[in-house]
Amino acid sequence: MSTKQTKQSRKTARIARLTAGMRSASLYTLGISGIINILALTGSFYMMQIYDRALLSGSVPTLVLISFLALGLFMFQGGFDVIRTQILQHLGARIDRDAAPEIHKMTMDMPRYGFSTAESLERGRHVDTVRNFVAGPGLTALFDLPWMPIFLVFIFVLHPYLGALTVGGALVLTALAILTEVLSRKANREAQRAGIERNNVAEANVRNAEVIKAMGFGKAALQQFQAANEDHLKLQASSSGVTRTIGAISKVLRMILQSAVLGLGAFLTIKGEMTAGSIIAASVASARALAPIDACIANWKTMIMARAAWKKIVETVGALPDDAGRMALPDPTRLFSVDNVTVVAPGSGKVLLSDISMMLEAGQAVGIIGPSGGGKTSFMRAMAGVWPVLRGQVRLDGADLSQWDEDAIARSLGYLSQESTLFDTTIARNIARLSDPDPEKVIAAAKAAGVHEMIVALPDGYETGLGPNGISLSGGQRQRIALARALYNDPFLVLLDEPNSNLDAEGERAVSLAIKSIKERGGIVIVIAHRPSALEHVDFVGVVQDGKLAKFGPKSEIMRVKPAPTVAPAPSVAPTHAAPAAVEFKETGS
Repeated sequence: MSTKQTKQSRKTARIARLTAGMRSASLYTLGISGIINILALTGSFYMMQIYDRALLSGSVPTLVLISFLALGLFMFQGGFDVIRTQILQHLGARIDRDAAPEIHKMTMDMPRYGFSTAESLERGRHVDTVRNFVAGPGLTALFDLPWMPIFLVFIFVLHPYLGALTVGGALVLTALAILTEVLSRKANREAQRAGIERNNVAEANVRNAEVIKAMGFGKAALQQFQAANEDHLKLQASSSGVTRTIGAISKVLRMILQSAVLGLGAFLTIKGEMTAGSIIAASVASARALAPIDACIANWKTMIMARAAWKKIVETVGALPDDAGRMALPDPTRLFSVDNVTVVAPGSGKVLLSDISMMLEAGQAVGIIGPSGGGKTSFMRAMAGVWPVLRGQVRLDGADLSQWDEDAIARSLGYLSQESTLFDTTIARNIARLSDPDPEKVIAAAKAAGVHEMIVALPDGYETGLGPNGISLSGGQRQRIALARALYNDPFLVLLDEPNSNLDAEGERAVSLAIKSIKERGGIVIVIAHRPSALEHVDFVGVVQDGKLAKFGPKSEIMRVKPAPTVAPAPSVAPTHAAPAAVEFKETGS
């Protein structure tokens, strides 16, 4: 079997696991729905017996017997209805339980490919949509729909004219349901798109709340949200308007049909072709026969949303990265290399880095410098596997990153991003990467990052809860805890993106000592830095500029320190301090 066929079979298997048992559960629920609908004829038979037997005979015992029999049948119907409801609720919960983790896995990956947070989280809401539909009245109506012929046959038995009238009404309501689908399909898609755009604006406003407050452009931000919200409301109203309008029409038609059945039944009774009890029975049965169509029209928007959501869920599960079949590799201990890597911006496809190569051995460190916007952070994201590379390979001990499973990466790679985002849990669990903390390893990582003393000075120490995004800590404290997380469990490869951007002199010393410690234990460090202090213990320096690795070599060859000229103090002006040493790039080859 070819690799493509193998991947396709695994994709099919993932989808099959998601839908496993649904067919049998659906057939079982359909069977129970059949019993419920047969028992729903109880009301019609009861009316016939009351009017045609009990009233005519004037027998109280007959009335009591018929009533007790009907009560028992109604209780059976209610019991089966409860069973059906429980089955659908459990089925919805099972879909959520099986699909939600898979969808969330893709949700975490989507921002790497240029999707916004709102678009990513929308995938998770698809699971909620399907679960609510499965446990709601919309699916119940669909299960009742195939059993309409039971009531139609019963009405035909009462009189063919009444049966023909009810069938005609059913056809009209069915046509309205199809019209609802045709008219609302495009509107629903547009409303969903506008909803995502509105959520994107809301997300950006929340993410930039500090900036908005500090610079006082809250009104402008609010106006931008209001414009997006108005667009969404307009399209939502258009979508809902179609369903509600046709729903109202179908409700009126159904009432007219019930009245028509009563009128026609009365006419047939006058002609002596029916009994009085049959009139009421036909009216009840016709209402019950058309109820599923009426319910489908009323819940049509929910059905369309659930259908679209389920399609997205299946697509997402099918598109998940294939982690199966990987052979476990020994943890890397020797080499890290970047071979002719080209990186494009997720979403836009703009080339950010092209044809970059680099190799480091155990115990070595490299500093990446260069102008802002030159591609340093993009390079770091590619080396960490955060952004997929367009061409080339990033390798550990000669094996491409794609060959290492997540557990091996967790043991072997530490990464500190510019944002230093922390999780809403304890400091210990943050450092331990959300796993059960190993106290010795957590404390060792905190000491290596120079943050142990700060943590133990807190009232709850390592058990201090950080809140959303670690808002209770300063930027420097968050960065040092994030550094400790990158150093947890002594990973072989440590990638640091401007680790000292928010640090004071003490924090910078801690970063410098951490780089030295990683080298001494045989690890590899790659650090992006704008401050020379972070480059104290690196062996090599690379200059990333205009998407290229413009220079790469030993630090002594790439950089040289030239004292700044001393300026004699002018008379009547207090002596000035000498300017700091200036870092200069030496013109060497790449």
